[in-house]
Amino acid sequence: MAPASAQTAASQSKTEIHLFFMRRCTTIRPLGKSEPAMIFDRHAGGPRNPKATMSASTTSVSTPTAAKPDLGFDATALQGLARLDDWGVIRAQGADAAAFLHGQLTQDFLLLGQGEARLAGYCSAKGRMLASLIGWKTGPEEILLLCRRDLLAPTLKRLSMFVMRAKAKLSDASADFALYGAVGASVPAELATAPWSRLDAAAGQWVRLPGAEGAARALLCLPSGAAQPAAELAPALWQWLEVRSGVAMVGAPVIEAFVPQMLNYESVGGVNFKKGCYPGQEVVARSQYRGALKRRAQIFHADSELSVGQEVFHAADAEQPCGIVVAAAPHPLQGWEAIVSLQTSALDGQALTVGGPDGVALQALALPYELLQDI
Repeated sequence: MAPASAQTAASQSKTEIHLFFMRRCTTIRPLGKSEPAMIFDRHAGGPRNPKATMSASTTSVSTPTAAKPDLGFDATALQGLARLDDWGVIRAQGADAAAFLHGQLTQDFLLLGQGEARLAGYCSAKGRMLASLIGWKTGPEEILLLCRRDLLAPTLKRLSMFVMRAKAKLSDASADFALYGAVGASVPAELATAPWSRLDAAAGQWVRLPGAEGAARALLCLPSGAAQPAAELAPALWQWLEVRSGVAMVGAPVIEAFVPQMLNYESVGGVNFKKGCYPGQEVVARSQYRGALKRRAQIFHADSELSVGQEVFHAADAEQPCGIVVAAAPHPLQGWEAIVSLQTSALDGQALTVGGPDGVALQALALPYELLQDI
């Protein structure tokens, strides 16, 4: 067996080589353009991609969860639009725009069709998420990327650093668009039901989002100069539905805190394991293929206010946090709810609290989808 020092040097050398070639990798075999949506659609009870059956299996969280608080709120009755002022838009233009983003993000943008969108992560070389993005093509040489506004500037700056000789230009296009979240009957019937489907309509560009508590959800992107619809849905209700969807978007308080699987991104259409390289790809793939996923996202209810970035503690360890709040919103009737990324071992039925051992107690709720376990 080689000395420890030699093994360490070899490991460092491999890491340096990987980082050097990270942006020079070619596509191995991207998924067909409809596969990401179809895999997720199985979790929503829709049609299933037969090819995914041979390459992946799913599993539910095998831990006891508390009963859903019976607060008598019917989310299916919700409808209307909420203005999303906390979101921003990055525009990527040029003949190489799709190829450039394909080499930077966790999803396939080379085979991105006009009728679909992508959920993707932007990672550091260590596989830690710097931002969450929802992207789609508006034309042969233009892609729009939506992300949290508090991360738009650093994300745009970092992506632009790697454009180099690519025929692509990135810019902040937030002032050119108005973004809305649509719920219930406000989602157009013509929009395909599979998550991440897209529709160009006279009323703007629509992207189907995963539903929440039986309520349909979608994004609406309008030119800022167009007539704007009435925003009748309270932003807090939209934020609660985001939590109940189980799909978290990374914001500034939790930047570089997670690899994509810690937010269940591989299970909601946010990671493509068959595309070419991107920053952090080796770490993300190793976590999946070697079964090293020790943290997952779960939904919780609490009686008191929760906030993004708060630490979560397990009854058996008062010193070390076992999780962190990724998204939080008030329940429409009582208490607060949150998406928490935490150690899977902490979901053993014992008490979980926020802020410390004597903090607010959490009740675990069921995820609205199954987790993709094996690739």
